[in-house]
Amino acid sequence: MEKPLSRQEAERHLIGPGLPFELVELDIRGVKTRAWRHTPAHLGEVFATTAGYGDAEYLVLGPERLTYADHFVQVCRFAQVLAERYGVAKGDRVAIAMRNLPEWSVAFWATISLGAVAVPLNAWLTGRELAFCLHDSGARVAVVDGKRASVLAPHADTLDLKGVIITRGEGSSDIDGSAAWDDLAVAAADSAQLANTPMSPEDDATIFYTSGTTGEPKGVLGSHRNICSNIMTVKFRAAMSQLRKGTMPHALGGKKTTATIMAAAPFFHVTGCHSTLAPALLNGAKIVIMRKWNPEKALGEIERERITKFVGVPGMALQLAESPKILDYDTSSLINIGFGGAPSPSRLQQRLAQYFPQATVEVGYGLTEVSSVATYISGKDYVAKPTSVGHVIPTGDIKIIDDNGAGLAAGEEGEICLNGPNVTKGYWRNQKSSTEAFDRGWIRTGDIGMLDADGFLFLLDRAKDMLLRGGENIYCVEIENVLYGHPAVIEAAVIGRPHDVLGQEVVAVVQTSAGTRPSENDLIKHCREHLALFKVPVHIDIRKEPLPSSASGKIVKKQLQREMFSEVGI
Repeated sequence: MEKPLSRQEAERHLIGPGLPFELVELDIRGVKTRAWRHTPAHLGEVFATTAGYGDAEYLVLGPERLTYADHFVQVCRFAQVLAERYGVAKGDRVAIAMRNLPEWSVAFWATISLGAVAVPLNAWLTGRELAFCLHDSGARVAVVDGKRASVLAPHADTLDLKGVIITRGEGSSDIDGSAAWDDLAVAAADSAQLANTPMSPEDDATIFYTSGTTGEPKGVLGSHRNICSNIMTVKFRAAMSQLRKGTMPHALGGKKTTATIMAAAPFFHVTGCHSTLAPALLNGAKIVIMRKWNPEKALGEIERERITKFVGVPGMALQLAESPKILDYDTSSLINIGFGGAPSPSRLQQRLAQYFPQATVEVGYGLTEVSSVATYISGKDYVAKPTSVGHVIPTGDIKIIDDNGAGLAAGEEGEICLNGPNVTKGYWRNQKSSTEAFDRGWIRTGDIGMLDADGFLFLLDRAKDMLLRGGENIYCVEIENVLYGHPAVIEAAVIGRPHDVLGQEVVAVVQTSAGTRPSENDLIKHCREHLALFKVPVHIDIRKEPLPSSASGKIVKKQLQREMFSEVGI
Protein backbone atom coordinates (compact mmCIF):
# COMPACT_ATOMS: atom_id res chain seq x y z
CA MET A 1 0.00 0.00 0.00
CA GLU A 2 1.42 3.37 -1.00
CA LYS A 3 -1.63 5.59 -1.41
CA PRO A 4 -2.69 7.56 1.66
CA LEU A 5 -6.33 6.94 2.52
CA SER A 6 -9.05 9.28 3.70
CA ARG A 7 -10.53 8.77 7.16
CA GLN A 8 -13.60 7.07 5.71
CA GLU A 9 -11.51 4.79 3.46
CA ALA A 10 -9.21 3.82 6.31
CA GLU A 11 -12.17 2.97 8.55
CA ARG A 12 -13.58 0.66 5.87
CA HIS A 13 -10.30 -1.31 5.94
CA LEU A 14 -10.45 -1.73 9.73
CA ILE A 15 -14.09 -1.80 10.86
CA GLY A 16 -16.46 -4.50 9.74
CA PRO A 17 -17.29 -8.20 10.07
CA GLY A 18 -14.11 -10.26 10.28
CA LEU A 19 -11.85 -7.21 10.39
CA PRO A 20 -9.43 -6.40 13.24
CA PHE A 21 -11.65 -3.70 14.73
CA GLU A 22 -15.03 -5.31 14.26
CA LEU A 23 -17.83 -3.78 16.30
CA VAL A 24 -20.41 -5.68 18.33
CA GLU A 25 -23.41 -4.62 20.41
CA LEU A 26 -23.21 -5.58 24.07
CA ASP A 27 -25.48 -5.19 27.07
CA ILE A 28 -23.41 -3.22 29.56
CA ARG A 29 -25.12 -2.58 32.87
CA GLY A 30 -28.50 -2.82 31.17
CA VAL A 31 -27.66 -0.53 28.25
CA LYS A 32 -27.14 -1.60 24.63
CA THR A 33 -23.62 -0.39 23.81
CA ARG A 34 -21.42 -0.56 20.73
CA ALA A 35 -18.00 -2.04 21.53
CA TRP A 36 -14.85 -3.54 20.00
CA ARG A 37 -15.40 -7.28 19.49
CA HIS A 38 -11.77 -8.17 20.17
CA THR A 39 -11.33 -6.18 23.37
CA PRO A 40 -9.31 -8.10 26.02
CA ALA A 41 -11.65 -9.45 28.68
CA HIS A 42 -9.75 -7.84 31.55
CA LEU A 43 -6.42 -6.27 32.47
CA GLY A 44 -5.12 -9.55 33.86
CA GLU A 45 -5.28 -10.88 30.31
CA VAL A 46 -3.39 -7.80 29.09
CA PHE A 47 -0.60 -8.27 31.62
CA ALA A 48 -0.27 -12.00 30.92
CA THR A 49 0.81 -11.23 27.34
CA THR A 50 4.01 -9.61 28.61
CA ALA A 51 5.50 -12.96 29.62
CA GLY A 52 6.40 -13.44 25.96
CA TYR A 53 8.35 -10.21 25.47
CA GLY A 54 11.44 -11.44 27.31
CA ASP A 55 14.48 -9.17 27.32
CA ALA A 56 12.85 -6.36 25.32
CA GLU A 57 13.06 -3.10 27.23
CA TYR A 58 9.84 -1.82 28.79
CA LEU A 59 10.75 1.09 31.07
CA VAL A 60 13.72 3.45 30.86
CA LEU A 61 14.45 6.12 33.46
CA GLY A 62 17.85 7.72 32.90
CA PRO A 63 20.42 4.96 33.39
CA GLU A 64 17.79 2.54 34.75
CA ARG A 65 16.43 -0.02 32.31
CA LEU A 66 13.74 -2.56 33.11
CA THR A 67 13.02 -5.37 30.67
CA TYR A 68 9.65 -7.03 30.24
CA ALA A 69 11.01 -10.19 31.82
CA ASP A 70 12.30 -8.35 34.89
CA HIS A 71 9.09 -6.33 35.13
CA PHE A 72 7.03 -9.54 35.03
CA VAL A 73 9.04 -11.05 37.89
CA GLN A 74 8.83 -7.88 39.97
CA VAL A 75 5.07 -7.66 39.48
CA CYS A 76 4.58 -11.28 40.55
CA ARG A 77 6.77 -10.83 43.63
CA PHE A 78 5.13 -7.58 44.66
CA ALA A 79 1.68 -9.12 44.24
CA GLN A 80 2.85 -11.86 46.59
CA VAL A 81 3.91 -9.23 49.15
CA LEU A 82 0.57 -7.43 48.91
CA ALA A 83 -1.38 -10.66 49.31
CA GLU A 84 0.67 -12.45 51.98
CA ARG A 85 1.92 -9.57 54.12
CA TYR A 86 -1.01 -7.16 53.84
CA GLY A 87 -3.89 -9.47 52.99
CA VAL A 88 -4.80 -7.69 49.76
CA ALA A 89 -7.49 -9.63 47.90
CA LYS A 90 -9.92 -9.08 45.05
CA GLY A 91 -11.84 -5.83 45.46
CA ASP A 92 -9.44 -4.30 48.01
CA ARG A 93 -8.01 -0.88 47.17
CA VAL A 94 -4.28 -0.21 46.83
CA ALA A 95 -3.27 3.44 46.49
CA ILE A 96 -0.24 4.52 44.45
CA ALA A 97 1.16 8.00 45.11
CA MET A 98 4.43 8.75 43.36
CA ARG A 99 5.96 10.44 40.36
CA ASN A 100 6.58 8.46 37.17
CA LEU A 101 8.87 5.64 38.28
CA PRO A 102 9.29 2.00 37.26
CA GLU A 103 7.85 1.08 40.66
CA TRP A 104 4.59 2.83 39.69
CA SER A 105 4.04 0.29 36.93
CA VAL A 106 5.05 -2.64 39.15
CA ALA A 107 2.64 -1.57 41.90
CA PHE A 108 -0.19 -0.97 39.43
CA TRP A 109 0.06 -4.32 37.64
CA ALA A 110 0.64 -6.22 40.88
CA THR A 111 -2.58 -4.74 42.25
CA ILE A 112 -4.46 -5.54 39.07
CA SER A 113 -3.15 -9.13 38.97
CA LEU A 114 -4.77 -9.76 42.36
CA GLY A 115 -8.12 -8.48 41.16
CA ALA A 116 -7.68 -5.56 43.55
CA VAL A 117 -8.52 -1.95 42.67
CA ALA A 118 -5.65 0.44 41.87
CA VAL A 119 -6.10 3.98 43.24
CA PRO A 120 -3.57 6.25 41.47
CA LEU A 121 -3.22 9.53 43.36
CA ASN A 122 -1.95 12.82 42.00
CA ALA A 123 1.63 13.23 43.15
CA TRP A 124 1.16 17.01 43.41
CA LEU A 125 -1.52 16.84 46.09
CA THR A 126 -0.96 18.15 49.59
CA GLY A 127 -0.78 15.79 52.55
CA ARG A 128 -4.33 16.70 53.52
CA GLU A 129 -5.59 15.95 50.03
CA LEU A 130 -3.73 12.65 49.86
CA ALA A 131 -5.11 11.67 53.25
CA PHE A 132 -8.65 12.50 52.09
CA CYS A 133 -8.30 10.25 49.03
CA LEU A 134 -6.83 7.40 51.08
CA HIS A 135 -9.66 7.63 53.59
CA ASP A 136 -12.39 8.06 50.96
CA SER A 137 -11.20 5.11 48.86
CA GLY A 138 -10.80 2.86 51.88
CA ALA A 139 -7.33 1.90 50.67
CA ARG A 140 -5.82 -1.08 52.43
CA VAL A 141 -2.25 -0.23 51.45
CA ALA A 142 -0.51 2.90 50.13
CA VAL A 143 2.57 2.62 47.92
CA VAL A 144 4.43 5.94 47.87
CA ASP A 145 7.76 7.47 46.97
CA GLY A 146 9.92 9.32 49.46
CA LYS A 147 8.51 12.76 48.72
CA ARG A 148 4.92 11.61 49.12
CA ALA A 149 5.86 9.83 52.35
CA SER A 150 7.19 13.06 53.86
CA VAL A 151 4.12 15.00 52.73
CA LEU A 152 1.77 12.34 54.11
CA ALA A 153 3.61 11.76 57.40
CA PRO A 154 1.85 14.53 59.42
CA HIS A 155 -1.50 12.93 58.55
CA ALA A 156 -0.50 9.29 59.01
CA ASP A 157 -2.23 8.93 62.39
CA THR A 158 -5.58 9.75 60.80
CA LEU A 159 -5.35 6.91 58.27
CA ASP A 160 -6.76 3.41 58.57
CA LEU A 161 -4.17 1.56 56.49
CA LYS A 162 -2.73 -1.92 56.87
CA GLY A 163 0.57 -0.64 55.59
CA VAL A 164 2.56 2.05 53.79
CA ILE A 165 5.27 0.92 51.38
CA ILE A 166 7.91 3.51 50.55
CA THR A 167 10.22 3.45 47.56
CA ARG A 168 13.23 5.73 47.14
CA GLY A 169 12.67 7.06 50.63
CA GLU A 170 16.25 8.29 51.05
CA GLY A 171 16.24 7.86 54.79
CA SER A 172 13.91 6.82 57.56
CA SER A 173 10.23 7.69 57.44
CA ASP A 174 8.11 9.28 60.15
CA ILE A 175 5.23 6.95 59.28
CA ASP A 176 5.07 4.22 61.93
CA GLY A 177 4.94 0.71 60.57
CA SER A 178 5.99 1.66 57.06
CA ALA A 179 8.13 -0.70 55.04
CA ALA A 180 10.85 -0.06 52.47
CA TRP A 181 10.20 -1.28 48.94
CA ASP A 182 13.68 -2.76 48.59
CA ASP A 183 13.38 -4.73 51.85
CA LEU A 184 10.09 -6.26 50.72
CA ALA A 185 11.53 -7.15 47.32
CA VAL A 186 14.43 -9.00 48.98
CA ALA A 187 12.04 -10.86 51.29
CA ALA A 188 9.78 -12.01 48.44
CA ALA A 189 10.07 -15.54 47.08
CA ASP A 190 12.25 -16.15 44.02
CA SER A 191 9.44 -17.76 42.05
CA ALA A 192 7.48 -15.60 39.62
CA GLN A 193 4.00 -17.09 39.57
CA LEU A 194 1.21 -14.89 38.30
CA ALA A 195 -1.76 -14.70 40.63
CA ASN A 196 -4.59 -16.79 39.22
CA THR A 197 -7.45 -14.46 40.18
CA PRO A 198 -10.77 -14.81 38.30
CA MET A 199 -11.75 -11.51 36.69
CA SER A 200 -14.57 -10.29 34.48
CA PRO A 201 -15.02 -7.20 32.28
CA GLU A 202 -17.29 -5.40 34.74
CA ASP A 203 -15.09 -5.90 37.79
CA ASP A 204 -13.83 -2.70 39.43
CA ALA A 205 -10.27 -1.93 38.29
CA THR A 206 -9.33 1.66 39.16
CA ILE A 207 -10.38 4.72 41.13
CA PHE A 208 -8.93 7.95 39.74
CA TYR A 209 -9.64 11.07 41.76
CA THR A 210 -10.75 14.19 39.93
CA SER A 211 -11.43 17.62 41.40
CA GLY A 212 -14.92 18.04 42.81
CA THR A 213 -17.15 21.08 42.40
CA THR A 214 -17.54 21.30 46.19
CA GLY A 215 -13.79 21.35 46.69
CA GLU A 216 -13.27 17.70 47.66
CA PRO A 217 -12.03 15.23 45.02
CA LYS A 218 -14.38 12.61 43.59
CA GLY A 219 -13.23 9.08 42.86
CA VAL A 220 -14.06 7.93 39.32
CA LEU A 221 -14.70 4.17 39.40
CA GLY A 222 -13.45 2.42 36.26
CA SER A 223 -13.99 -1.18 35.18
CA HIS A 224 -11.68 -3.56 33.35
CA ARG A 225 -13.91 -3.14 30.29
CA ASN A 226 -13.52 0.65 30.39
CA ILE A 227 -9.73 0.52 30.31
CA CYS A 228 -9.44 -2.37 27.86
CA SER A 229 -11.83 -0.55 25.51
CA ASN A 230 -9.53 2.46 25.57
CA ILE A 231 -6.51 0.25 24.87
CA MET A 232 -8.27 -1.01 21.74
CA THR A 233 -9.10 2.58 20.75
CA VAL A 234 -5.40 3.47 20.99
CA LYS A 235 -4.55 0.50 18.75
CA PHE A 236 -7.25 1.55 16.30
CA ARG A 237 -5.90 5.10 16.15
CA ALA A 238 -2.40 3.78 15.42
CA ALA A 239 -3.69 1.60 12.57
CA MET A 240 -5.71 4.52 11.19
CA SER A 241 -2.62 6.74 11.27
CA GLN A 242 -0.63 4.23 9.22
CA LEU A 243 -3.36 3.77 6.63
CA ARG A 244 -3.78 7.50 6.24
CA LYS A 245 -0.04 7.78 5.54
CA GLY A 246 -0.21 4.99 2.98
CA THR A 247 1.47 2.22 5.00
CA MET A 248 -0.02 -1.15 5.92
CA PRO A 249 -0.59 -1.62 9.68
CA HIS A 250 0.37 -4.85 11.41
CA ALA A 251 -3.31 -5.54 12.09
CA LEU A 252 -3.80 -6.00 8.33
CA GLY A 253 -0.65 -8.01 7.72
CA GLY A 254 1.93 -5.25 7.59
CA LYS A 255 5.30 -5.32 9.29
CA LYS A 256 5.17 -5.19 13.09
CA THR A 257 6.93 -2.16 14.49
CA THR A 258 7.61 -1.54 18.15
CA ALA A 259 7.14 2.00 19.37
CA THR A 260 9.48 3.85 21.70
CA ILE A 261 7.31 6.26 23.65
CA MET A 262 8.27 9.32 25.63
CA ALA A 263 5.95 9.38 28.63
CA ALA A 264 5.69 13.03 29.56
CA ALA A 265 2.14 12.61 30.91
CA PRO A 266 1.99 11.38 34.53
CA PHE A 267 0.87 7.80 35.08
CA PHE A 268 -1.60 9.02 37.72
CA HIS A 269 -3.67 10.55 34.90
CA VAL A 270 -5.77 8.43 32.56
CA THR A 271 -3.70 9.73 29.63
CA GLY A 272 -0.53 8.39 31.20
CA CYS A 273 -2.07 5.16 32.50
CA HIS A 274 -4.84 4.12 30.10
CA SER A 275 -3.47 5.63 26.88
CA THR A 276 0.29 5.20 27.42
CA LEU A 277 1.30 2.65 30.05
CA ALA A 278 -1.35 -0.02 29.37
CA PRO A 279 -1.32 0.02 25.52
CA ALA A 280 2.49 0.05 25.50
CA LEU A 281 2.58 -3.01 27.73
CA LEU A 282 0.11 -4.92 25.54
CA ASN A 283 2.11 -4.15 22.39
CA GLY A 284 5.60 -4.71 23.80
CA ALA A 285 6.60 -1.07 23.36
CA LYS A 286 9.32 0.78 25.25
CA ILE A 287 8.49 3.72 27.50
CA VAL A 288 11.10 6.37 28.24
CA ILE A 289 10.07 8.12 31.44
CA MET A 290 10.52 11.85 31.92
CA ARG A 291 10.56 12.12 35.70
CA LYS A 292 10.63 15.90 35.50
CA TRP A 293 9.81 17.78 32.31
CA ASN A 294 12.60 19.69 30.60
CA PRO A 295 12.42 20.34 26.84
CA GLU A 296 16.17 20.23 26.25
CA LYS A 297 16.51 16.95 28.17
CA ALA A 298 13.54 15.63 26.22
CA LEU A 299 15.24 16.48 22.93
CA GLY A 300 18.33 14.65 24.11
CA GLU A 301 16.25 11.58 24.99
CA ILE A 302 14.54 11.67 21.57
CA GLU A 303 17.94 11.51 19.87
CA ARG A 304 19.52 9.01 22.26
CA GLU A 305 16.62 6.54 22.56
CA ARG A 306 15.27 7.09 19.02
CA ILE A 307 11.85 8.05 20.38
CA THR A 308 9.07 7.38 17.86
CA LYS A 309 6.08 8.71 19.81
CA PHE A 310 5.58 11.64 22.17
CA VAL A 311 2.58 11.85 24.54
CA GLY A 312 1.98 14.97 26.61
CA VAL A 313 0.10 18.25 26.71
CA PRO A 314 0.22 20.96 24.00
CA GLY A 315 2.54 23.20 25.97
CA MET A 316 5.20 20.49 26.12
CA ALA A 317 5.04 20.00 22.36
CA LEU A 318 5.37 23.75 21.89
CA GLN A 319 8.38 23.89 24.20
CA LEU A 320 10.06 21.16 22.17
CA ALA A 321 9.48 22.99 18.89
CA GLU A 322 10.51 26.38 20.27
CA SER A 323 13.54 25.22 22.21
CA PRO A 324 16.65 27.19 21.23
CA LYS A 325 18.40 23.79 21.09
CA ILE A 326 15.94 22.21 18.63
CA LEU A 327 18.43 22.14 15.74
CA ASP A 328 21.17 20.64 17.91
CA TYR A 329 19.45 17.24 18.08
CA ASP A 330 18.44 14.55 15.61
CA THR A 331 14.67 14.19 16.06
CA SER A 332 13.97 12.38 12.79
CA SER A 333 12.84 9.23 14.63
CA LEU A 334 9.77 11.02 16.02
CA ILE A 335 6.83 10.01 13.80
CA ASN A 336 3.90 10.61 16.13
CA ILE A 337 3.14 13.55 18.43
CA GLY A 338 0.03 13.21 20.56
CA PHE A 339 -1.41 15.61 23.09
CA GLY A 340 -4.57 16.74 24.82
CA GLY A 341 -5.79 17.96 28.18
CA ALA A 342 -5.28 21.69 27.52
CA PRO A 343 -6.03 24.28 24.83
CA SER A 344 -3.53 24.31 21.96
CA PRO A 345 -1.61 27.55 21.31
CA SER A 346 -2.55 28.94 17.90
CA ARG A 347 1.00 28.74 16.54
CA LEU A 348 1.58 25.13 17.59
CA GLN A 349 0.57 23.55 14.28
CA GLN A 350 3.02 25.67 12.29
CA ARG A 351 5.88 25.03 14.72
CA LEU A 352 5.38 21.26 14.66
CA ALA A 353 5.18 21.21 10.86
CA GLN A 354 8.38 23.25 10.71
CA TYR A 355 10.53 21.18 13.07
CA PHE A 356 8.88 17.74 12.97
CA PRO A 357 7.65 17.47 9.36
CA GLN A 358 7.87 13.67 9.45
CA ALA A 359 5.50 13.38 12.43
CA THR A 360 1.76 12.78 12.43
CA VAL A 361 0.10 15.05 14.99
CA GLU A 362 -2.84 13.71 17.01
CA VAL A 363 -5.06 15.73 19.33
CA GLY A 364 -7.39 13.93 21.71
CA TYR A 365 -10.28 15.00 23.91
CA GLY A 366 -11.57 13.08 26.85
CA LEU A 367 -11.81 13.04 30.61
CA THR A 368 -11.32 10.68 33.51
CA GLU A 369 -14.96 9.65 33.33
CA VAL A 370 -14.47 8.23 29.80
CA SER A 371 -11.20 6.42 30.58
CA SER A 372 -9.11 8.87 28.51
CA VAL A 373 -10.15 9.19 24.84
CA ALA A 374 -13.57 10.19 23.46
CA THR A 375 -12.65 12.08 20.28
CA TYR A 376 -9.47 12.52 18.28
CA ILE A 377 -8.17 14.29 15.21
CA SER A 378 -4.92 13.69 13.33
CA GLY A 379 -2.96 14.13 10.14
CA LYS A 380 -4.65 16.07 7.35
CA ASP A 381 -7.80 16.58 9.43
CA TYR A 382 -5.72 18.35 12.07
CA VAL A 383 -4.14 20.56 9.42
CA ALA A 384 -7.57 21.41 8.02
CA LYS A 385 -9.23 21.96 11.41
CA PRO A 386 -6.48 22.71 13.94
CA THR A 387 -8.90 24.10 16.54
CA SER A 388 -11.10 20.98 16.52
CA VAL A 389 -10.66 18.11 19.00
CA GLY A 390 -11.87 15.65 16.42
CA HIS A 391 -14.41 13.02 15.55
CA VAL A 392 -16.00 10.70 18.12
CA ILE A 393 -14.37 7.25 18.37
CA PRO A 394 -16.17 4.39 16.55
CA THR A 395 -17.42 2.78 19.77
CA GLY A 396 -18.89 6.02 21.08
CA ASP A 397 -21.64 8.51 20.41
CA ILE A 398 -21.75 12.22 21.06
CA LYS A 399 -24.54 14.73 21.43
CA ILE A 400 -24.76 18.40 22.27
CA ILE A 401 -27.63 19.38 24.56
CA ASP A 402 -29.18 22.61 25.82
CA ASP A 403 -29.91 23.52 29.44
CA ASN A 404 -33.11 21.46 29.33
CA GLY A 405 -31.40 18.35 27.98
CA ALA A 406 -32.74 18.67 24.43
CA GLY A 407 -30.40 17.75 21.56
CA LEU A 408 -28.96 20.56 19.44
CA ALA A 409 -28.18 20.68 15.74
CA ALA A 410 -24.79 21.11 14.09
CA GLY A 411 -23.39 24.58 14.68
CA GLU A 412 -25.26 25.09 17.96
CA GLU A 413 -23.40 25.41 21.25
CA GLY A 414 -24.30 23.30 24.28
CA GLU A 415 -23.08 20.76 26.80
CA ILE A 416 -21.12 17.79 25.46
CA CYS A 417 -22.51 14.34 26.31
CA LEU A 418 -20.72 11.06 25.53
CA ASN A 419 -21.42 7.36 25.69
CA GLY A 420 -19.64 4.10 24.91
CA PRO A 421 -17.98 1.13 26.65
CA ASN A 422 -15.31 3.51 27.96
CA VAL A 423 -17.79 5.49 30.10
CA THR A 424 -17.01 4.64 33.72
CA LYS A 425 -19.37 3.27 36.36
CA GLY A 426 -19.79 6.50 38.28
CA TYR A 427 -18.29 8.19 41.32
CA TRP A 428 -17.02 6.05 44.17
CA ARG A 429 -19.46 6.08 47.09
CA ASN A 430 -21.06 9.27 45.77
CA GLN A 431 -24.52 8.45 44.48
CA LYS A 432 -25.64 12.07 44.27
CA SER A 433 -22.85 13.12 41.91
CA SER A 434 -23.20 9.90 39.93
CA THR A 435 -26.90 10.50 39.38
CA GLU A 436 -26.26 14.07 38.27
CA ALA A 437 -23.57 13.16 35.70
CA PHE A 438 -24.32 9.61 34.52
CA ASP A 439 -27.52 8.44 32.84
CA ARG A 440 -27.91 5.00 31.18
CA GLY A 441 -24.46 4.90 29.63
CA TRP A 442 -24.17 8.64 28.97
CA ILE A 443 -21.95 11.13 30.77
CA ARG A 444 -22.67 14.83 30.94
CA THR A 445 -19.16 16.22 30.68
CA GLY A 446 -19.80 19.76 31.87
CA ASP A 447 -17.89 21.01 28.82
CA ILE A 448 -19.42 23.32 26.23
CA GLY A 449 -18.92 22.41 22.61
CA MET A 450 -20.25 22.44 19.07
CA LEU A 451 -20.33 19.85 16.29
CA ASP A 452 -19.76 21.11 12.76
CA ALA A 453 -21.53 19.73 9.69
CA ASP A 454 -18.81 17.06 9.29
CA GLY A 455 -19.21 15.78 12.85
CA PHE A 456 -16.01 17.36 14.21
CA LEU A 457 -16.17 18.60 17.78
CA PHE A 458 -15.02 22.06 18.84
CA LEU A 459 -14.45 22.59 22.56
CA LEU A 460 -15.60 26.08 23.47
CA ASP A 461 -15.84 26.50 27.22
CA ARG A 462 -16.32 24.81 30.57
CA ALA A 463 -19.81 24.60 32.02
CA LYS A 464 -18.22 23.75 35.34
CA ASP A 465 -16.22 26.49 36.97
CA MET A 466 -12.93 24.85 36.14
CA LEU A 467 -9.50 25.68 34.77
CA LEU A 468 -7.05 23.47 32.90
CA ARG A 469 -3.43 24.04 33.88
CA GLY A 470 -0.94 21.80 32.10
CA GLY A 471 -3.54 19.05 31.84
CA GLU A 472 -4.60 19.38 35.50
CA ASN A 473 -8.27 20.03 36.26
CA ILE A 474 -8.58 22.83 38.81
CA TYR A 475 -11.96 23.76 40.26
CA CYS A 476 -12.11 27.44 41.10
CA VAL A 477 -14.39 26.96 44.09
CA GLU A 478 -11.73 24.98 45.94
CA ILE A 479 -9.24 27.86 45.71
CA GLU A 480 -11.93 30.43 46.46
CA ASN A 481 -12.87 28.52 49.62
CA VAL A 482 -9.25 28.69 50.76
CA LEU A 483 -9.09 32.42 50.06
CA TYR A 484 -12.30 32.95 51.99
CA GLY A 485 -10.58 31.21 54.88
CA HIS A 486 -8.22 34.18 55.22
CA PRO A 487 -9.67 36.61 57.79
CA ALA A 488 -9.16 39.65 55.56
CA VAL A 489 -10.95 38.30 52.46
CA ILE A 490 -14.65 39.02 52.00
CA GLU A 491 -15.00 38.24 48.28
CA ALA A 492 -12.92 35.98 46.05
CA ALA A 493 -13.00 34.95 42.41
CA VAL A 494 -10.57 32.67 40.61
CA ILE A 495 -10.11 32.92 36.84
CA GLY A 496 -7.76 31.52 34.24
CA ARG A 497 -5.11 33.53 32.44
CA PRO A 498 -4.05 32.16 29.02
CA HIS A 499 -0.57 30.66 29.02
CA ASP A 500 1.29 29.30 25.97
CA VAL A 501 2.81 26.32 27.77
CA LEU A 502 0.31 25.46 30.53
CA GLY A 503 -2.87 26.41 28.71
CA GLN A 504 -4.05 28.43 31.69
CA GLU A 505 -2.61 29.90 34.87
CA VAL A 506 -4.49 30.44 38.12
CA VAL A 507 -5.21 34.08 38.92
CA ALA A 508 -7.43 35.42 41.70
CA VAL A 509 -9.23 38.66 42.49
CA VAL A 510 -10.25 39.40 46.08
CA GLN A 511 -11.95 42.13 48.03
CA THR A 512 -10.55 42.65 51.50
CA SER A 513 -12.31 44.13 54.48
CA ALA A 514 -11.81 47.67 55.68
CA GLY A 515 -8.96 48.13 58.10
CA THR A 516 -6.95 45.19 56.77
CA ARG A 517 -3.90 45.39 54.54
CA PRO A 518 -2.84 41.86 53.51
CA SER A 519 -0.20 41.80 50.82
CA GLU A 520 -0.33 39.62 47.74
CA ASN A 521 2.48 37.51 49.22
CA ASP A 522 0.47 37.05 52.43
CA LEU A 523 -2.48 35.64 50.49
CA ILE A 524 -0.31 33.45 48.26
CA LYS A 525 1.43 32.07 51.35
CA HIS A 526 -1.97 31.32 52.86
CA CYS A 527 -2.94 29.39 49.70
CA ARG A 528 0.30 27.42 49.74
CA GLU A 529 -0.50 26.21 53.23
CA HIS A 530 -3.79 24.68 52.09
CA LEU A 531 -3.45 23.81 48.39
CA ALA A 532 -1.29 21.74 46.09
CA LEU A 533 1.27 24.00 44.45
CA PHE A 534 -0.27 23.78 40.97
CA LYS A 535 -3.52 25.25 42.36
CA VAL A 536 -1.89 28.27 44.05
CA PRO A 537 -2.60 31.54 42.20
CA VAL A 538 0.39 33.06 40.43
CA HIS A 539 -1.14 36.51 40.90
CA ILE A 540 -3.78 37.91 43.27
CA ASP A 541 -5.36 41.29 42.57
CA ILE A 542 -6.42 42.90 45.87
CA ARG A 543 -9.32 45.37 45.85
CA LYS A 544 -11.26 47.32 48.44
CA GLU A 545 -14.41 47.73 46.34
CA PRO A 546 -16.92 44.93 45.71
CA LEU A 547 -16.27 42.66 42.75
CA PRO A 548 -18.62 43.06 39.75
CA SER A 549 -21.78 40.99 40.16
CA SER A 550 -24.96 40.10 38.29
CA ALA A 551 -28.51 40.88 39.37
CA SER A 552 -28.57 37.55 41.22
CA GLY A 553 -25.42 38.50 43.14
CA LYS A 554 -23.10 36.15 41.29
CA ILE A 555 -19.63 37.48 40.56
CA VAL A 556 -19.24 38.16 36.83
CA LYS A 557 -15.94 36.50 36.02
CA LYS A 558 -15.94 37.44 32.34
CA GLN A 559 -15.85 41.09 33.35
CA LEU A 560 -12.99 40.39 35.74
CA GLN A 561 -11.07 38.68 32.95
CA ARG A 562 -11.47 41.72 30.73
CA GLU A 563 -10.38 44.04 33.55
CA MET A 564 -7.45 41.89 34.66
CA PHE A 565 -5.91 41.11 31.33
CA SER A 566 -6.36 44.52 29.74
CA GLU A 567 -5.76 46.84 32.68
CA VAL A 568 -3.54 45.19 35.27
CA GLY A 569 -0.75 44.63 32.76
CA ILE A 570 0.06 41.06 33.70
